[in-house]
Amino acid sequence: MISNLKKKVVALALVVVAGVVAMGCPPEPAVEEPVIQEGVIISLPSPRHTGEMSVEEAIFRRRSIRNFPDEPLSLQEVSQLLWSAGGKTIDGVTGATRAFPSAGGLYPFEIYLVAGNVAGLADGIYRFGWRDHSIEMIKEGDFREELMVASLRQGFVYQAPVSIVWVGDFDRVRRAYGARGVDRYIMMDVGGAGQNVHLQAEALGLGTVIVGAFHDDPVQRILGTELMPLYIMPVGRR
Repeated sequence: MISNLKKKVVALALVVVAGVVAMGCPPEPAVEEPVIQEGVIISLPSPRHTGEMSVEEAIFRRRSIRNFPDEPLSLQEVSQLLWSAGGKTIDGVTGATRAFPSAGGLYPFEIYLVAGNVAGLADGIYRFGWRDHSIEMIKEGDFREELMVASLRQGFVYQAPVSIVWVGDFDRVRRAYGARGVDRYIMMDVGGAGQNVHLQAEALGLGTVIVGAFHDDPVQRILGTELMPLYIMPVGRR
């Protein structure tokens, strides 16, 4: 004989089944969105140091891409892009060498990621930590539209799943090299970093473009920094 407890369980199951049938479709499992609190440090996947495309081919294929489909990037791709933008490489004479050359080894930049469509990563503003290859969330939310408006409404800034933004510490260069360092060296440094991302994007089958047309103050406000924005590079699939 079925106990009273078993009868209740069976009755409850029948009610659930009847409800599902009445709705005409099975219940879908809940999808958990990635939740990351501001200030939390996120370790990125290790970057690769070898690839299938030669440097010569990446240089030959490099193009400025201004149209991106609505497709996400993977966290591994983001990791690789940020490493090329200014990650750590071999040890140099005076300490860790980074992915681009810098006058006096100053590396006078901070690198931000504006993420709006990355699989497994919450939308937000992140600061890249090159020493331990990590990102720190500064603000949560999709700020691509605001960045697009600040970039003279260039629509591809909103289309791209991510944008990499360099901001410069002019005082650090000025203390070492004076006005000449500010006028020349910091621009040389960011040029090398931007070309790295161009070539890395090609090697990953992605596209990007260097954006220099934007209003400084809104970009600073979006990123939450007082440093001067230098480059915006939206990156996405071709």
